[in-house]
Parts: sequence; C-alpha cells; structure tokens
Amino acid sequence: MVDDNPNGRVQLDATALAMLRVRRFTRFRIRPAVYRDSCPTTITAWTVGGEPVPFAAAVTQTYRPFAPGQPWGRPWDTTWFDVRGEVPEDWAASGAELVVDLGFTGDQPGFQAEAMVYRPDGEIIKAIEPYNSWVALPDPGPFRLLIEAAANPIVQVPYEYEPTAMGDRATAGDEPLYRLTDLSVAARDQEVWELLQDVTALDGLVDVLPEQGARRAEIVHALERMVDVMDPEDVAGTAARGREVLAPVLAGRAADSSLIVSAVGHAHIDCAWLWPTRETVRKVARTFANVLDLGERHPEFVFAASSAQQYAWLKDTQPRLFERVRRAVADGVIRPVGGMWVESDTNMPGGEALVRQFVLGKRFFAEEFGVDSEEVWLPDSFGYTAAMPQIARAAGARYFLTQKPSWNEINPMPHSSFHWEGIDGSRVFTHFPPAETYNSDLGAADLARTERTFRQKGKARHVLGLYGWGDGGGGPTREMLAAAERKRDLDGSPRVRMDDPGSFFRTAEAELPAPPVWVGEMYLELHRGTLISQARSKRGNRRSEALLREAELWAATAAVRRGARYPYDELRRIWETVLLLQFHDILPGTSIAWVHQEAEAEYERVANELTTMITTALDALRGDAAARADTAGTLVAANAGPYARRGVPAMGLGPATEAPAAVPRHQNDRIVLDDGTLHVEIDRRGTLVSVRDLHADRELLPSGVAGGVLQLFRDTPREWDAWDINDEDKRSGSDLVEPASIDIVDDAVVVRHERGQTVITTSVRLSEGRIDYAFDIDWHESQKLLKLAFPLDIRTDRATSEIQFGHLHRPVHQNTSWDAARFETVAHRWIHVGEPGYGVAIANDVVYGHDIRGGQAPDGRPMTTARLSLLRAPRYPDPNADQGRHTFSVSVRPGGIPDAVADGYALQLPPRTAPGTAVEPLLEVSDRAVVVESVKLAEDRSGDLVVRLYEAHGNRSRATVRTAFSWSEAVATDLLERAVDSAAVRAAAPGTEVALELRPFELLTLRFRDPVV
Repeated sequence: MVDDNPNGRVQLDATALAMLRVRRFTRFRIRPAVYRDSCPTTITAWTVGGEPVPFAAAVTQTYRPFAPGQPWGRPWDTTWFDVRGEVPEDWAASGAELVVDLGFTGDQPGFQAEAMVYRPDGEIIKAIEPYNSWVALPDPGPFRLLIEAAANPIVQVPYEYEPTAMGDRATAGDEPLYRLTDLSVAARDQEVWELLQDVTALDGLVDVLPEQGARRAEIVHALERMVDVMDPEDVAGTAARGREVLAPVLAGRAADSSLIVSAVGHAHIDCAWLWPTRETVRKVARTFANVLDLGERHPEFVFAASSAQQYAWLKDTQPRLFERVRRAVADGVIRPVGGMWVESDTNMPGGEALVRQFVLGKRFFAEEFGVDSEEVWLPDSFGYTAAMPQIARAAGARYFLTQKPSWNEINPMPHSSFHWEGIDGSRVFTHFPPAETYNSDLGAADLARTERTFRQKGKARHVLGLYGWGDGGGGPTREMLAAAERKRDLDGSPRVRMDDPGSFFRTAEAELPAPPVWVGEMYLELHRGTLISQARSKRGNRRSEALLREAELWAATAAVRRGARYPYDELRRIWETVLLLQFHDILPGTSIAWVHQEAEAEYERVANELTTMITTALDALRGDAAARADTAGTLVAANAGPYARRGVPAMGLGPATEAPAAVPRHQNDRIVLDDGTLHVEIDRRGTLVSVRDLHADRELLPSGVAGGVLQLFRDTPREWDAWDINDEDKRSGSDLVEPASIDIVDDAVVVRHERGQTVITTSVRLSEGRIDYAFDIDWHESQKLLKLAFPLDIRTDRATSEIQFGHLHRPVHQNTSWDAARFETVAHRWIHVGEPGYGVAIANDVVYGHDIRGGQAPDGRPMTTARLSLLRAPRYPDPNADQGRHTFSVSVRPGGIPDAVADGYALQLPPRTAPGTAVEPLLEVSDRAVVVESVKLAEDRSGDLVVRLYEAHGNRSRATVRTAFSWSEAVATDLLERAVDSAAVRAAAPGTEVALELRPFELLTLRFRDPVV
C-alpha cells in the first residue's frame, strides 16, 4: 500500500489516496453536517461542594448564571446545570436534540466527566457520556432539563503508569478540571446521520479485507463515487445521493460460511477502580438510563448486566429507575446474568465466599425479577480458579463466560468454546468471545478479529459479541446498533444478529456435541502482582472470612442449643459488604487510594460487628452471667476449626490449654530450639541453618543453604504497576542477612532488620513440631517486593497449593512456556512440597502469592525453593500503596497434605478463650479428609441447619456425620439450599447420623430439617 521514496516522501497507492480523500470528506464534511441547525440555551449552575446529593435536594438549591466556556468541576465534585431553551417551531420535522459537551477529551467514556439528565419532576431521561452526548427533546416549544454532572478526574493515562494525586480526595486539589464546551439545542439530520453510519461500516472493511481482494476494491470505488456525487457545500441536500451509491455494496450478502456473531449489549462496570464505589452507584444509574432509552427506540435490542450488587444500588438510590429496569427485565430487554453478587476475583476469595457470591446474587435475581441465570459471567477477572466449575454447577449454572485469558503474555488459550473441568471433575461449557474484548463497538476491526481468533472454526460458527462502552460504564450507543443492522448480512463481515446470552449458549453448546476440554485452573499470564498488592485489604478479606465462619457457626449452635435469635439480617448485610470488597479491582489491590482507604475502614467495621456477634453467641452457649461467674476460674476455648485442637473438639468448646513451646538457648554462635520433634538452629544472620526432623532423622535444608530468608527484589514492571510483577526483576534481588539485632525474648527468637525507614521484626518460635514465624513490618519502600524463602532438601517435579475446596498441583520446573509463565501463583492457607514418603507443609494467615521452583544446592544436589510474597510497594494507581504497618504469620513443619490442611485452618481460626463450661459441638465428622466449611441456619429462615462439607485430601473418602441434635430429615442440596439427588449421601439414620462417600474434592451441602437438641 505504501512505498519508500528516496526523497523522503511516502508514496501511496491508488487505494490509499482514495481513502485519504474519503476520510477527509467524512471527517470535515459529513460528520459536521449531522447537526444542521442549532440555538443556544439559558444555563444556571449549582456546585455541590462535596459528596453527591439526590435530585430532591439539588432542585431546591440556588442556581447562578453559567455559560459555555466557563470552567467547572473540582476533582470528584458535582455540578448541577439547570438548562432552559426552546425547540423552534420550524424544526417540527427534525429530530431536535440537546447537545452536551462537558469538556470531553477524546478518551474512552467512563474515565472522565459524565452526567445524568432529569426532567423537572425528577424523572431520569438518559445519561451524557463522550460519544453519547445527546438528549432527544420534545416537540417544538420550551423545555427545562437538569443535568447532574460528575467531575470525575482522568486517573488513567494509557501506558503511562505514573503516580497520581487524583485518586485521593485529600490530594486531588481544588482546581476545576473541565470547561463547558457546548450545551445547545440542535436539529439532527437523520439522512446525514444514516449516511455517516453507512460510510463507517464500509470504511472499516477497507482496513481488514485482503488488500488485493475484489470486495475491498468494490467498496473503495463505491466510497469514492459517494464523494463524487455529493456536494461538499450541501451535504444535507446530497446525502441521499451518497446513500444511493453505497446501497449496492451494503446489500452484498455475507458468505454462507461466515461466522454468526450473537451481539449482546453490555457495559462492564467496575464496582470500584479508578473511582470510588459511591461513583459506581451513579455510573450504574447512568448506564441503565442509556439502556432503557435505547430499548424504547430499538425493539430488538438486548442488554446483559451482571452483579446483583449494582441492581441493589439502583434499587436503593434510584427506585423509580429501578422499577423501569424491572419492567425491562420482564420484557426481555435487560437480562440479568452471572448470578453473582459482584464480578469477583476468583483467585483469593475463600470457597465459602465464592459460594455466597452465588447464593446472594441468585437470590436477589429470583426475588426481584423472578429469573435464574444459567451462566457465570466474569469477563475481566485476573485468572480463574479450578474450583469454579464445581461451584458453578452446584449453584445451578451450566455455562461460563470470560475473555480475560486473551491477555496472556505468552501462551494463547487453545480453545474458544470448550468444556472447562474443575478439580473434582465437574464441567461447564465455556466460551471466550473471540473479539477478545467486552467493549466491542461491532466495528470491522473487532469482527475481523472475531473471525481470525475463533479457535473452533470449521467445527462451529456461533460466537458471542459483547458491545458497549464498559469498565467505567456507559453501555451501547445508537451508532453501535446501526453497525449491527448494517452487518446483519454484509459481504466481507461475519453475520451479526441481536441475541441474548442464554440463546447463544444453548446454540453454541448444541453445535459442539464433543467440545475440547480444558482441565484445571485458567491461569492468567499477566497481573500476577494482584496476589500481593494492598496487603491490608487482603488481610481484611481473610480475617472477615474467618470471622463470618465463626459468627455463623456459634450463632447456629446457640440457636439450636439455646433457642437464641439467629442474626439473619446482620449476617446478610455483612456478607454483602465482604462480597463487594472481593470485586476484581478491590481485593486484588488495583484501585485508587480512596477505594482502599474505604475498604480498610469497612473491614474494621465488619470485624467489630462480627466480634460482637460471636461474643453474644458464645455467651449464650457458655450460660448466663451467674453461671459464668461460678466458673470464672475455668477457661474454655471455643474452637471454630474443623479439627480438634489440644483436646478441644472441632466446632465445640472445651478446657483451654496452652501449646508448649521450646525455650531458645545460645549454643556457640547459634541459637537453638528443640522440642523433641524438630531441632532448629538460627545463625547470627537471623536465618535457619539447620532444621532437623528428629523422628525421620532427616535435615530439611539443603547443605550450605540458609532458610527462612527475607529477600528484597526490585519491582519495576513493564506496565500495569499495581497489577504486574515481572520475572526478570528476580535477577535484581538481595537477601536481608545483616540484622540490626537478634535477641531471645521469652520463647521467641526476635530478629530485627532496619532499612531506611523500613523496620522488619521477625519472631521465631518452635511448638508442637512446627516453626512459627510472626512478622511485624513497618514498610516504607518504593517499588520493592519482599519475599520469604524456604529452600528445602526435597526433589520433586511439582508442588501443591490450596485453593477453594481442595488443592492443585503445579510443576516446579520450566519445561514448557506454560510452566515458565507460572512464576507467581496463588495459594490460600498452605502449600506443600513433597517427594514420595516425605514432605514439608508451609501455612500462612494472610499470604496469597507464592513461587515454588526446583533448583540445585551448592553441592549439586537437587532442592526445591518455596517463597511466599509478603509485600509490594507499587506507585500506580495508589502512590502510597502498602506504606505502613503489616503483620503476617507463617508456619513450617514436616508433614503431609493432611498436616498442611490442619495447619492452614489453625492459623486462620485461633481458639477464643473465656470463662465458662464445655459445650459439645452440634456435629462431628469421622474422617479428617472430610472438612466442614460452614455451619449456618437456612437462608429461608425455616430454622433448618445447613452444613457444607468437602473432601480435602484428594482421595475418595467415606465419613459419617454424627449429630448432637435430632432432625426429621437430612437431604443434600444445591448451594441455594434446594434439595437435589446426590450419590455422596449413602445412608441417613433418622435423627442421628449421615453416611457419606465423597469423590476427591467433592463439595456437598446437607440440610437438616427441624433440628432439635
């Protein structure tokens, strides 16, 4: 298309020259002629000067004169514009519109100023966004509208991940960000607008069709002829001629083999990211207002929206708009999808939390709309746990949608439509929209990419296309619908048809009767730093999950045993908060400072409320105040864990005993700890130099290699600061082996490191055959990554990591590009490194990022190094991320996977000690491989007891659940507590016990009807 010229000019071929002419004519003649007449409006304005206010409050304020050209909008503030004008009588045959330009940049909608338009009675009309900046006006005559304009700052500058002050109200400043550019009445020329859509559709094909192809030449010729027949001085008067010239090429039909794109309107709205949740509440309302407006104008339009939380916000803040949404759902225009409370992260939330995403999400959709979604809808989360297929199926879902794996840095996923198999063998039919975006405009580039990247070509033709502005919301536009109409059957393009997600999935599944299978996690080869960033939010999440388990367990126990009130409403409200904070830009630590400040405050509030709830339930179980006073000298421990601990039964109360700890002593230049199970030596560097298993007569550390070493690495990712870590930065690291002090304090060896303002205090104890690390870190680094390394004298080709409701194995070698790409992986409470007959379990209280690799010790013998990623210090989007105090607990012991499981729960659920008497647990399980994850009362408030269990060791396990209460019936249920048939329930002895047989990692929910002690 281009040739180099020795004179320095680029020589273009005839096609390129023709398209230069066409595009200039389009830009400078056709586009400006869409609005042929305009007249001014009278504007007054009121600035809120703080947090948003509802319409009823805004409409009563004093407004002052305002004019285009004036600045407005301090960062995160709101300005209300009262707009009055008149549609001229001679515009009766035209489409009169209010044209609004708040000072938009050319950037994507959702990342800058946006607005909502109201009638004087408070009825919402639609939103104003870049590329959707119009409001249809009534018949000729006067009108009045009110516009709520949000001065959201532009936090994201593409590919420049520089620190910004705009993400924190305290540092964002007071200078206005925007200047009102236009607020006028204009007459839209429908014929010119249609011509612009014709040209846009054909122009896009020129860029994607084969350069030497006849179809491309035909289109270029038609576009040239269109310019020829039109008068540049009278575009409106000659637009019809231009359209006549283009009509034959637009009538060319797509090939019979063309893909069929099911086009579904969409607006991925991040519950928080580069804006706080309070702004998301308004983004949701704006997006739904746009959708309702489009739905009224285009009967075939279908819009899919996930996240029950966002509908709930709409119900609470814009009830009139919510009722319109409810009607649109009933009419099939809006399709609630996903069945989750939010589009959560799936790497870090615990198993029960992922369950509750579906329980709360599906219950909301059923109660408010009478619908049940069959698909899981997670287009933007940062990788997908191998536990998801089972959880999805147990929630009643059959399908799974995402496009995020298309972001993989190295290895493209091999399938577009396939079965995804989880750790237990459950499968869901999965689809990756091959446009590789959830923000398509249905343009030629997206559709060409769809055809190019669809992996099942030849075997299948149906694909999904999600179109509409997303991330910051906005949704589809009328231009996108025009593109869909023109590409319904257009030569050179896949066929586009309006569809709904359910119809698409049923069709796609039917045309692939034997789809390929992907087994295990869908690891995202990008954004690995999300396992580490904003550690306080991650601690809040892990702590909240533990407290919720405790609160539900003890409240249910008190309800069954003592008839105490069960706090249904309080628990539901807290679950809603915790599930919101697991959104895929909050828990991963990739939002602005404002978001994480609020998250930390919310986690603290949740902890306080749950602690009060737990105390109330335990007080009820321990007896009345008088009884507790009588037993004031008797301490009992409440053990919420699934395993007995030091004589206290699992999920019961028993006499409290302290765990014995080894007493450190100096021996030559080392400090020694020995509890009869392990012999541990710590050198003057504060590192482990010997860990000997006395029972196995085996050294855990490789010869000449120190363990328990803190390592500091450079952390300067290529892009996406808070999201990414790069493997090459591991080449620029150092061990922290020059402590400021090493002391013995009671039963602990205390090692203190100082580095500038950063202080790291490590306390090392030995108890019950386990080395316990407690870290207290005052962190003041910038773009650094802190890891804790344990080299182990173990030869293995794989390591094991806990995930939700089980675990998975990953290679520790780098044989393939897939192996090499997994240089940072997720684990929950524990990892295990073992060889046949021997292994080491490493547990933690709040660490998610790990890297485990094989290697060689200095003596040439094989070893495996397990590292836990503790802290980062990225500078974007929060320039002060992770600064300040953090605590971590880590334990190391020789043992197998059962030991790892037990240690993980022990660190997460320490016993609570108080005066009282022992209380028998409501139930016990005969096999340690079958773990109780949740005990609660049923969601329908019937008083039935619900128990969720899973097989944790990866074996086929039999167990008996014995209850300390009687019951009328025990049934297996799905996650929504509806009875289902289950082969896992072998037998149920009325009122006493249930015999189970679970497959490896099988998840089972039991419902005990009418529990009575």
